Amino acid sequence: MSTHPFGLPTRTPPEADRGTEASRKVEEGREVQRKPASRDRYFDLLRAVALFRVVFYHLMGWAWLPVVFPSMGVMFALAGNLMARSLRRRPAIDVVRGRLRRLLPPLWLLGAVGVTGMLLGGWGPDEEGHPVWWWLHLAFWILPLSDPPYGEGLPGVQGLIGADWAVAVGVPLWYLRAYLWFVLLSPLLLRALRAAPWPTVLSPVALSAALEFGAFTVPGWRLEAALSDVGAFGACWLLGMAHQEGVLRRLPRYVVPSLAPVVACIGLWYAVAQDLREGHDLDDMPFAQSLWSFAAVLLLLHLSPAWREWPRRLRRWDRPITLLNSRAVTIYLWHNVCIVVVESLWDHLWSIGLLETDAHWILVSPWPQLPAVWLLTAGCVVCFGWVEDLAAGRRPRIWPDGRPGAHRA
Repeated sequence: MSTHPFGLPTRTPPEADRGTEASRKVEEGREVQRKPASRDRYFDLLRAVALFRVVFYHLMGWAWLPVVFPSMGVMFALAGNLMARSLRRRPAIDVVRGRLRRLLPPLWLLGAVGVTGMLLGGWGPDEEGHPVWWWLHLAFWILPLSDPPYGEGLPGVQGLIGADWAVAVGVPLWYLRAYLWFVLLSPLLLRALRAAPWPTVLSPVALSAALEFGAFTVPGWRLEAALSDVGAFGACWLLGMAHQEGVLRRLPRYVVPSLAPVVACIGLWYAVAQDLREGHDLDDMPFAQSLWSFAAVLLLLHLSPAWREWPRRLRRWDRPITLLNSRAVTIYLWHNVCIVVVESLWDHLWSIGLLETDAHWILVSPWPQLPAVWLLTAGCVVCFGWVEDLAAGRRPRIWPDGRPGAHRA
């Protein structure tokens, strides 16, 4: 039935009803296509745990933490998975450009603050032996194809920031350099993966073994550092891509639970043989890292429940996990500086006699510092996190924890 212009009911011909129904279905189909793809909450959980563990490890320094959960391998695997998914949908040049657009502006903001502070602290062209090299290497703060230079040994800000603050700014940037190279190589890696899946996945482990046992030498520490990271984490990136391509699903179900523990035990044995301890852990053992991270990531991706909605027990953690995922780059870039600031401020507590005599554990234990580190990191999220939104082409948000329309700048 339809309505007459003057309000009288009229009967619509059956053909028109069928046409209207077909139009409605087409429109519903378009609505479904316009809706964003649902997030994989399992991957969101892994990314949040990985990021929390990174902050926890940089404060505590315990050598067993990267063994319990190899955060960097997990983060590279998740990034590789997203990269493969994007390459299936869009041209490679557009995908690479989009990843660079999201990665670089947060780095530029950190460089604007950090490098300015280093220059004010006395860092300059004489630091690398020749002014020309110093100026050229500064370009790595713009496009991190290699590790950006930083002012090692600069004095701190009295009473506020310790003397190693510039190291805290520069050292974690190896991750951005490795991530950038994986992004640039991903179109080629995806082709190789489709042509020869497992030889491609295992090739970074073979590279790490060759570097470890001296099968070939690499001239220059910058190239050596880049190849070392490819060897240590390249298999994780490729496993993420293989998961997206369905390579892991084609394996018999018993293969991964049977193989991964063996590889993990070999990696752990080698790490222990190389004197695994605090101050000398998997980060200093690329070959052991490659084996352990490969095995752990393989198991985690094998489990992969692909949650579109949170299980009931995890729903309470939705907002903090969403926030950690939304501000992962900001938290990673700034948390080390926050740790240095908190440790510097904590030293002032030694002047309180009551604490020194009756609560000495507060002064020497890193546990009381953990809430302060996260509080200061939250401040960095508020002050600097909006750059991630601008880089992604979104409206800036101050506190993106998943609540619709909340805390917009």
